[in-house]
Amino acid sequence: MPPCQAGAMQPYEERLTAPRSWWVIAALVGVACALMLLPVGTLPMLGGLVGGAAVSAVVVSSYGSARIRVVGDALIAGDAKIPLTVLGTAEVLDAEEAMAWRMHKADARAFMLLRSYIRTAVRVEIDDPSDPTPYAYLSTREPERLVAALAAVRA
Repeated sequence: MPPCQAGAMQPYEERLTAPRSWWVIAALVGVACALMLLPVGTLPMLGGLVGGAAVSAVVVSSYGSARIRVVGDALIAGDAKIPLTVLGTAEVLDAEEAMAWRMHKADARAFMLLRSYIRTAVRVEIDDPSDPTPYAYLSTREPERLVAALAAVRA
């Protein structure tokens, strides 16, 4: 697949959404807020239900809004935009290897778009002499597809 042109289909895009259980917890926070305001009256209780659920839903949504995209000449992961020209080899990490790279193999200088609820990841070397970042660790549900997309746009 050739590099993306303006208006062309993106070879890879993923949103790292929060798990469903977090949305249930957000609703339960609203119930807890309502129960705290129950002695004050019905209207404040309803306000606590709606307000607590809304605030916690915004928090869950913002945490789950991280995206990974391969667009044009860059890999965009969260807030980072990494030019494809400085990317080295990309490695698919299964659940066990991803855990190792999150823990004892991790380098403090690395860029990590880490979501602990996503078990697989991709590790991409960064070959830029002016940047001390050795690699990017990207949590992804589709690591093979991301590696294939990176290989396709760099070919």
